Amino acid sequence: MGVAAGPIRVVVAKPGLDGHDRGAKVIARALRDAGMEVIYTGLHQTPEQIVDTAIQEDADAIGLSILSGAHNTLFAAVIALLEERDAADILVFGGGIIPEADIAPLKEKGVAEIFTPGATTASIVNWVRANVRQPAGA
Repeated sequence: MGVAAGPIRVVVAKPGLDGHDRGAKVIARALRDAGMEVIYTGLHQTPEQIVDTAIQEDADAIGLSILSGAHNTLFAAVIALLEERDAADILVFGGGIIPEADIAPLKEKGVAEIFTPGATTASIVNWVRANVRQPAGA
């Protein structure tokens, strides 16, 4: 990842059939309040819509929030689409109701980090700052 001008840009997305987005909105606000530019896609997004948005918005990262149990399929689809579209430099992280046993396989597929219930907004903000490209002059 190169160093680009301006703040870190993060797409926060709710893929699949999830209808509960309070957590995603809390994370989006925390990232915004920390000085990042956040694009929240809303509910019921397809992996294609999420990747299209990330590319169009020149995002540095995608944060996925998944509560439906479809995390293995949806994370893999987003990662595969990023690779297909020559955008694998966009970091993917996520959170939600994800069993501990699924975290290592998701990371092996290319998910940079998983945050489970109880993760603080500060820990997520700090992780993004430490792992996503740094703004110029930081």
